[in-house]
Amino acid sequence: MATDAKRMEEGLAHNPSENVDSDRKGEGGEVGIEEGKKEGNGAVLEQDAEKKGEEQQQIFIKQKSKRIATLDAFRGLTIVLMILVDDAGESYARIDHSPWNGCTLADFVMPFFLFIVGVAITLALKKIPKLSSAIRKIVWRSIKLLFWGIILQGGYSHAPDDLAYGVDMKVIRWCGILQRIALVYLVVALIEAFTIKSRPATLEPGYTSIFTAYKWQWLGGFIAFLVYMITTYSLYVPDWSFVYYNNDEATRYTVKCGMRGHLGPACNAVGYVDRQVWGINHLYKYPVWQRLKACTRNAPSSGPFREDAPSWCRAPFEPEGLLSSISAILSGTIGIHYGHVLIHFKGHSERLKHWISMALALLVAAIILHFTDAIPMNKQLYSFSYVCATAGAAGILFSLFYLVIDVWGLRTPFLFLEWIGMNAMLVFVMAAQGVFAAFVNGWYYGTPEKSLVHWIHKHVFVDVWNSERLGTLLYVIFAEITFWGVVAGIMHRLGIYWKL
Repeated sequence: MATDAKRMEEGLAHNPSENVDSDRKGEGGEVGIEEGKKEGNGAVLEQDAEKKGEEQQQIFIKQKSKRIATLDAFRGLTIVLMILVDDAGESYARIDHSPWNGCTLADFVMPFFLFIVGVAITLALKKIPKLSSAIRKIVWRSIKLLFWGIILQGGYSHAPDDLAYGVDMKVIRWCGILQRIALVYLVVALIEAFTIKSRPATLEPGYTSIFTAYKWQWLGGFIAFLVYMITTYSLYVPDWSFVYYNNDEATRYTVKCGMRGHLGPACNAVGYVDRQVWGINHLYKYPVWQRLKACTRNAPSSGPFREDAPSWCRAPFEPEGLLSSISAILSGTIGIHYGHVLIHFKGHSERLKHWISMALALLVAAIILHFTDAIPMNKQLYSFSYVCATAGAAGILFSLFYLVIDVWGLRTPFLFLEWIGMNAMLVFVMAAQGVFAAFVNGWYYGTPEKSLVHWIHKHVFVDVWNSERLGTLLYVIFAEITFWGVVAGIMHRLGIYWKL
């Protein structure tokens, strides 16, 4: 825990000092100082000049402490969406992850995280006093994200319902949400840090000048794109097999492939790379493709396998795997670009025009690629059309938040999102990963099913509304999202934030 409300944070962790040197008149803090230095022209007494300098310095400090509230609100919204789709998605399959091609509400969560990570990096690394120190912090933060990811999603934590803990290292899951964020953060932050000295003080006229000014960041994203596309469409995927356990009965299945460039569940290069790198025993055991019509009659909801279900329906698949995480670097790169616009463009209208125009271009590209079947939107593969669609949606939503919260000043309706965004790591661990619920479940009466969490869910929500689905949805909204919004607000008032 840290109580310093002025520390730097990226990704899930809050950064109370995220800010840009801007005011409503379109002038920056540094500009204000330079103008202050030019005033007087010898006509003002030395004492008055010193006083004016102190005033200008105070103005500069005040402007520096002013952050963009949209970043906290957007980060908070992403956490809220994660809790909603994770805990209510089973009851409302339409908001859960798409079983394969397509894009649902749940499919926006991961790219939204990566987008806001990119925006936050530009502000946190706006000025680097010492490059070696910045690199150490970037690497160390990435290691901490990896550590927490493996603890929370590797199988060690069984929260919230199973009170046991521990994982067999033969089947530990190496990939996950925080692990992907760690990889993307490490790559884009290091590029940003190493190129900080080449950052232009001012941009040349023209729409494309900000792209050329940060060519190294875009080059990094383009290399990630090339690696992903070349591997996806050229790598030969041979036949493969796996062992499926059902009631302690082991059955070996074989999946026939022997092809290249396949984008279906069975024979894609994304799954093949993960099977080769991590080993099939270390992949996610319950992939969303199990909800496909080919696998279950309950599609798009979960259900028992069909009698004639293909063998791959029972196979593991890693939704946050290596090759798809390389593609996810593009989401962070686009977020970096939005942060650069925030730094260089001082006027609200300039920022919004650039953000919205780029977001619309990304959405158009995604629609064309998807509906022509050139590259379908697919979260599990993290396809290029999926990157464009989700980054475009993030850009539009970020622009709307910025307009309403930071331009029009309507912060009150979004305060609970800001509070959650300020303590995003805490809410992610305690709520989204169920650690707090698991702690409460540890105090039960007679049997583990008789705990406070289960009692509230059943008697306060399900029984009152006489509906398992509606009761679960209301439980998630009020007993999880609203509860943690209040907790995050109290911690903000106390100046307490969880720092990674």
